[in-house]
Amino acid sequence: MKILPTIILFFIMLPISHAENKNSGVSLLSPQLQQLFSKEMIQLNQGMKEIMDAYISGQWDIIAPIAKKMEGSYVLRQNLTKSQMHELHSKLPKKFLKLDEEFHYYSGMLSHASEMKKTELIGFYFSKMSETCVSCHSIYATNKFPSFNSKVGSNKHHH
Repeated sequence: MKILPTIILFFIMLPISHAENKNSGVSLLSPQLQQLFSKEMIQLNQGMKEIMDAYISGQWDIIAPIAKKMEGSYVLRQNLTKSQMHELHSKLPKKFLKLDEEFHYYSGMLSHASEMKKTELIGFYFSKMSETCVSCHSIYATNKFPSFNSKVGSNKHHH
């Protein structure tokens, strides 16, 4: 069984309370929507940790329902009014929404792979989910995760 690289584990284990970057659009959302968004990020972080624990111990039956919940969203999609849904789609950048869509797609694929007990695919889709988290955080949450700020350490090594 292949184990995911340590770097992915590092990003998964980071505590996530909410994404907050001035250019993300999240800070432009209503306080109520920001609170729902924050709850969603906390739940997704917890789900990623639970999946990793189950993955490395071969507990496929634990992964499927967690991934299914992630596919359907824990908080946001289940609790949004039509006006809040409009607010999300009008204020969040298209790239942000695309990354969110990819994450939920990969969650569904992970659920299916775990139901089929396909170890390699479980690792693949978990890795793809992690990549979308890292991509989104590196673009839209550099205030929360300053290591992703491209200016940090940019003067260190050049060819």
